Amino acid sequence: MDSGLMIVALLVAFGNGANDNFKGFATVWGSNTLSYPRALQLATVATVAGSLVSVYLATALVQSFSGKGLVSAEIVHTSSFMFEVAAGAGATVLLATRLGFPVSTTHALIGGLIGAGLGQPGGGVNWGPLLHTFLYPLLLSPIVAAAISLVLQLGIKWRSPENDCACVVVSEPATGLLTNGSLVQQRSMSSVELMVAPQVVCEQIGPQILFSSSRFFDHLHALSAMSICFARAVNDTPKLAALLLVTPGTGAQSAVMMVTGMMATGGLLFAKKVAVTMSQRMTRLDPVPGLMANMTTAMIVLFASNFGFPVSTTHVAVGSIAGIGAGAQSLDRKVLQGILLSWVATLPMAGAIAFLLARF
Repeated sequence: MDSGLMIVALLVAFGNGANDNFKGFATVWGSNTLSYPRALQLATVATVAGSLVSVYLATALVQSFSGKGLVSAEIVHTSSFMFEVAAGAGATVLLATRLGFPVSTTHALIGGLIGAGLGQPGGGVNWGPLLHTFLYPLLLSPIVAAAISLVLQLGIKWRSPENDCACVVVSEPATGLLTNGSLVQQRSMSSVELMVAPQVVCEQIGPQILFSSSRFFDHLHALSAMSICFARAVNDTPKLAALLLVTPGTGAQSAVMMVTGMMATGGLLFAKKVAVTMSQRMTRLDPVPGLMANMTTAMIVLFASNFGFPVSTTHVAVGSIAGIGAGAQSLDRKVLQGILLSWVATLPMAGAIAFLLARF
């Protein structure tokens, strides 16, 4: 059972990477800021960095997803219990990834914990900690993210920086003056002028210094996406590592290293379908509103990780993008409805699989 648990837990990490790794770059690819291969490379780098840092920043989440406090102490330390949790969550996430739905691994793990707990002989679930520690943050976080993004979209009149640049133009000083047939030397300082204009105008003038605001926002947009991938890995890696801690000889650091490798591999191989749903089907995003959606997502996820709240980066990211899309009246409500239905199905599906495994 120990080897089976390790295999299934690593499959959960693989599915998590395939479903979640690219989500931070959904607005970047959707706004044509970066190509898909380049965005995927940066997403993977940020994910690996966040996974490794999670050992120091999110230890509270390891304890939360070990099952302590949710089921009896006799059950939670068994590899069979963790196998059932991992199998329920893994099967759900892998199926959703195959269908292109961006679901929450956190949500699936909670479903697995509930189903495996209820399926134990004489077992049960402590519903108090479940509601306050897990479900409330999961339900509230996408609503908060959507509200913040909607306010930003409606409250600020975005001006596209695509054709804007700031340039410094230095005029040549006069070298002499012809007076009564004689050349009189004239000393004068160069004239320096700061001009904001479309980039094509700046280039025609031939400035000494040219600052492209579009490039600046592109770089900032990519950095915001990396911050989301980093924050998501900080939040998710401890949950997945907790599944491995009951196997003999597996410590926290080795568990994190294995989870990190599988998350990176899953994202590199199978992130495309979920990426298309979030980047191209749900809404159309311009670079600056996309940047604001990313910053909202990263802020909420890092805040939750610091206080041990197991929010879903998927829910927060989708909420942020949906808020921007609703404000811009470009949201595809049918696509969003399908995503929401997949969220509703995630917990009971994972719970049912875990429950059946525990019973049979």
